[in-house]
Amino acid sequence: MALDIGSWDLACEFNNTDHRTELNGTDRLIVRRGQPFTINLNLRSGSYEPGVHQLQITAETGPQPVEQYGTKAVFGLSDAIDDTRWSAAVTSPPGDIVSLSICSAPDAPIGHYKLTLDSCAQFKLILLFNPWCPRDAVYMDSNEKLDEYVLAQDGLIYRGDAKYPIPSAWEFGQFEEGILDACLQILDENPKYKRNPGKDCSGRRNPIYVCRVLSAMVNSNDRDNGVLEGCWRDTFDGGISPMAWRGSVEILRTWNSTSCLPVRYGQCWVFAAVACTVSRALGIPCRVVTNYLSAHDTNANLVIERYVDENGQLQNISKDMIWNYHCWVESWMTRPDLKAGFDGWQASDPTPQEKSEGVYCCGPVPVRAIKEGELTFKYDAPFVFAEVNADVETFLKYKDGSTRKITGTSQVGQKISTKSVGNDEREDITHLYKYKEGSAEEREAFKKANHQNKLLKQPVNTGLHVNIKVSMEMRKGCDFDVFAVVNNTTSVEKKCRLVFASRAMSYDGSIGQECGFKDLLNVELPPGGERKVPLRLNYSKYCNAITQDNLIRLGALLIDYSTRDAVLAMRTIVLENPEIKIRILGEPKVNRKLAAELIVQNSLPDPLEACCFSIEGANLTAGKTITERFPKSVEPGQEAKVKIYFTPTRSGLRKLLVDFNSDRLCHVKGFRNVIIGK
Repeated sequence: MALDIGSWDLACEFNNTDHRTELNGTDRLIVRRGQPFTINLNLRSGSYEPGVHQLQITAETGPQPVEQYGTKAVFGLSDAIDDTRWSAAVTSPPGDIVSLSICSAPDAPIGHYKLTLDSCAQFKLILLFNPWCPRDAVYMDSNEKLDEYVLAQDGLIYRGDAKYPIPSAWEFGQFEEGILDACLQILDENPKYKRNPGKDCSGRRNPIYVCRVLSAMVNSNDRDNGVLEGCWRDTFDGGISPMAWRGSVEILRTWNSTSCLPVRYGQCWVFAAVACTVSRALGIPCRVVTNYLSAHDTNANLVIERYVDENGQLQNISKDMIWNYHCWVESWMTRPDLKAGFDGWQASDPTPQEKSEGVYCCGPVPVRAIKEGELTFKYDAPFVFAEVNADVETFLKYKDGSTRKITGTSQVGQKISTKSVGNDEREDITHLYKYKEGSAEEREAFKKANHQNKLLKQPVNTGLHVNIKVSMEMRKGCDFDVFAVVNNTTSVEKKCRLVFASRAMSYDGSIGQECGFKDLLNVELPPGGERKVPLRLNYSKYCNAITQDNLIRLGALLIDYSTRDAVLAMRTIVLENPEIKIRILGEPKVNRKLAAELIVQNSLPDPLEACCFSIEGANLTAGKTITERFPKSVEPGQEAKVKIYFTPTRSGLRKLLVDFNSDRLCHVKGFRNVIIGK
């Protein structure tokens, strides 16, 4: 006998809270797979009697739901919930209100669902991955890690340099209004969905498939309505500088509200951060990682070839690059498609660099596969392996066109970094990607990867050494010295030429204008001798040369006249911006107006015009950016000071992100942790 259902209550507040989705709002049902939720049915007549009344439930997702592909499930009432498949059970005593517990399969496709009860009642829900469910492929068994990698709406992304990692705060904002809808829309804009929606929706049961789709769709290089357009030029006409973004919310909202037109512009940390937001929103544990001195191996030979001229300047002969840093994401999941032992963190890269299977995407590939040199594993293992392990060969190109291999100390894949769980410290995860240099395990991984260059490499010692030393403080706006220290460890006197050069650099390794140069044609080094050569970097010279990355590449080239041997040292320095002082005025409580007092001191020898502060923060600024202009010029050494008001909407630990911009000092960033009371 069928139930006479009059109305129903989806108990959204209770269910969403139980499924840890309440931050998305409680006006609709958002649940996680493999976990029961409860709805209440109000009967028009009669009361529910076990064994007498029956109920057929149909769950459907996508435009072409089919049971065979898992996009449709038809099931009835059971005595108890079966959490291995779609199931339902009545949990209330007989009466005219029926509490119905429904559980989705732990491998059901994620997305929008329509549930129909006996053809007379119908409601909608959104189903997400469930990393709290042991049967889900994204299960993670640590609540502390789940708080960080799924629920945290802000975090830190590392930029700068291997010797000077700079943490930048980012608002992921995966629970802000409209963001989940934008994330689900990304899946529907994917060309695989357009070609075969039934098959694509079926694929959404698998986090490997979803991660690969996201890797392709966060960029727009395939003209596929992707989220972001990349730009690595010095100017960003027709869009916004990647440095201007503080979070993913504005990017995703803009994309979703402009008929899925790519948002201009992104660079690697922006692509990675947006992919992290989408992954967390869908329920996949995810983190942004930074690889310092990251190789871009265009010809897949695991070797980065660089050429310098006799003035120590890098030549653009090879398309291979070493990025000062490069960001990608890691997502947590099982890999049943591979042999045992490769579950856990999987690297994927949404920055468009090379095509994979005809599309600009990369991964997911097990991080452990990179460490072990398993380059046949899906997906794109050789490219990621090269990013952290490629060998660097440098050649000196003489004026007559001849070349000579020179010794250097460049190593790729350094200080691979991510935010620590539960605090703002940097976690070094290099050991997850590679074995200790020179170890037997490293050699074994190189053998598997057929990395002949590294296997055959022998240490070369010309007896000449050069190192670059820098000053303690290198603040933007100051003049300072850097030093080339040259040593002769041989037993004979050496007569050498020392070229000490500095040029502006973008984070992707491309070289700009000169910032300072010295060419010493007659450097005499006695046996065991050392010489320290300074190079002055003047603000008046570098101020118009540096890019928004604030990077200067130093190169010291030492050439032995007697043997023509050459030794090269390279180092990147980061010019420090002034600190933004952030003070919170008032008692931080939910729905109570607060003020942030913001102060920046002008560190430049020039006055600053058009000064502007902006703040943003998850559950602090209602998903918007709040801006305050400073009305006056700021003279050298003077301060710009403003107050910006905001009203928190949720309790807990939050990050307030602050930006300062002016005509000469741009993209100065800071953040302050704020504990909001109830």
